[in-house]
Amino acid sequence: MNAAPFISICIPAYKRIDFLQRLLDSIAIQTYGDYEVVITDDSPDDSVSLFVEKYADLKSVQYIRNKKSLGTPENWNEAIRNATGKWIKLMHDDDWFADKNALQLFYDEALKNKASSFIFCAYTNVNLAIKSNETVHLNRIAKFLLRKSPLNLFKKQFIGPPSCTLIRKDTDVFYDNKFKWVVDFEFYIRCLLKVKRFCYINQPLVNIGLNDDQVTKYSFRVPEVEIPENQMLVEKLGFQILRNIFVYDYYWRFYRNLGIRDQMDVKKYFDKDLHPWLLQMIRMQSKVSPSILRIGIFSKFLMCWSYLISFRKNI
Repeated sequence: MNAAPFISICIPAYKRIDFLQRLLDSIAIQTYGDYEVVITDDSPDDSVSLFVEKYADLKSVQYIRNKKSLGTPENWNEAIRNATGKWIKLMHDDDWFADKNALQLFYDEALKNKASSFIFCAYTNVNLAIKSNETVHLNRIAKFLLRKSPLNLFKKQFIGPPSCTLIRKDTDVFYDNKFKWVVDFEFYIRCLLKVKRFCYINQPLVNIGLNDDQVTKYSFRVPEVEIPENQMLVEKLGFQILRNIFVYDYYWRFYRNLGIRDQMDVKKYFDKDLHPWLLQMIRMQSKVSPSILRIGIFSKFLMCWSYLISFRKNI
């Protein structure tokens, strides 16, 4: 029996073979070799299965055609479930490795920090449509906040897309298929609450392909998407997370940006009564003109005042 590979590169695929080719080509040139490739195909046609045949010589490729469409993120989970490696390297099909040594550097970090189960790297956003690149690093303040509490990800999603991560398989944390808009964000919080420690590689090892088909493009500021997911998120993690100032500010901005002025604005899409701390936010915002509320310094002051009131009244 062959020994399990050190890394499983898990690729949830869906039709886009031009993107998939770019990713597989970037895998084929990697200098590190103890890996397998697991492709789970959610496509309604044979485009991916026929294309993957061209990569039969690529090291240890396991191709799985889903019997029925699983959707995002369950197709991600399916790839992870079929992986046999010690570490999971999820790679979305529109992302790719930045250079031939990327996987080696992930491996080196895993070997060097054996007590850590969660590794992530800097990355480069690549928008080919407008020919722009932006490299994203984790700064010292962000690293400090992340080490203090995973809940500080509510301030900003410091980690980046899932393709930037390398996670030990025995962590045994999967993406919640009830989410799409906040799915990676919620996953990171649960994962880091469980493993406690993370390692960061301050080098862009992954290119993130930006395109109009991504969930974040068509879900941004869409109430029927954002409202249910954000309400489910605070319920799942527990309302006590609102005691974190960054969490409180996240929901303050969420309600403000969607123009929510009353509980009924939420109940159109999420038919549950709001927690008193959330009602406190909405009621305070409803007393102020939206145009004034969008003035940053005033909104921040009002948010802090609302936060203090919720403590004082022990709502």
